[in-house]
Amino acid sequence: MSTRTLISPAVLARPRGKALYWTVFAAVTLLFTLVFLGPLYWLVSSGFKDAQEVIQTPPTLVPGTFEPENYTRAWEVMDLATLLFNTLYYAFGALAFQLVLDVAAAYSLSKLRPVFGKAILGMMLATLMIPATVLVVPQYLTVLDVPIIERNLLNSPWAIWLPAVTNAFNIFLLKRFFDSIPKELLDAASMDGASPLRVLWSIVLPISRPILGVVSIFAVVGVWKDFLWPMLTLPDPSKQTLNVGIYSLSNGVPVNVLIAALTIASIPTLLIFLVFQRNIMSGLTAGGLKG
Repeated sequence: MSTRTLISPAVLARPRGKALYWTVFAAVTLLFTLVFLGPLYWLVSSGFKDAQEVIQTPPTLVPGTFEPENYTRAWEVMDLATLLFNTLYYAFGALAFQLVLDVAAAYSLSKLRPVFGKAILGMMLATLMIPATVLVVPQYLTVLDVPIIERNLLNSPWAIWLPAVTNAFNIFLLKRFFDSIPKELLDAASMDGASPLRVLWSIVLPISRPILGVVSIFAVVGVWKDFLWPMLTLPDPSKQTLNVGIYSLSNGVPVNVLIAALTIASIPTLLIFLVFQRNIMSGLTAGGLKG
């Protein structure tokens, strides 16, 4: 059975058809490259310009001035070292809680099959249909005065960690992967006397490294790029994240130094994607087929 394409194999085999195909392919690839990398290039290059050149119209494609000390000034003036440490602390704390609690929830829904498990999963997935901004007010009121324990969690890492744990999308990804693990493998371990917790630790988790890597990346990047929630729950400047701290300290800072600070804040997430892009794709498709 042949695959239908826009250009038939006969036309593509001709020199004119082949030249047209590669011309269109190169043009489309170049266009998408410019669309995605253009803003990134402008961000990095503007960090090397002086303040006057950054705001001039029309903008310069290649910096006419070269001031690499803008990045050093941004690091010192905006105290990026403290903000970077705070963000890493919140991000990896959220990662630890998600790996423990989300894995446990997904494993129970997939393999332990609790009563009303499908209803619980359905209600969890229904929360994905609710815009995140709608939940800001009830979440803030909950963090301001946590029910039962009556604690105020503002300016504490728990205000970041606890909402990050309730991630229905990550639980769904993990459950889909756990569903693809052969039931016979787990039954054999149970017949050898392994408890459900031992099966999870010794069999399920080693097999699940691809999807655990994806969930880890999503957890870290989710906290790293968040702005509204940390701004509401971390008013103390010494405890703010990178994005919120740069925004709070931006008044009176030259625009070229501010752009340099934004460039530095973008580097970690770009590195994570470039290093782990293959793991992201393999993890997302790992649970697609069963067996």
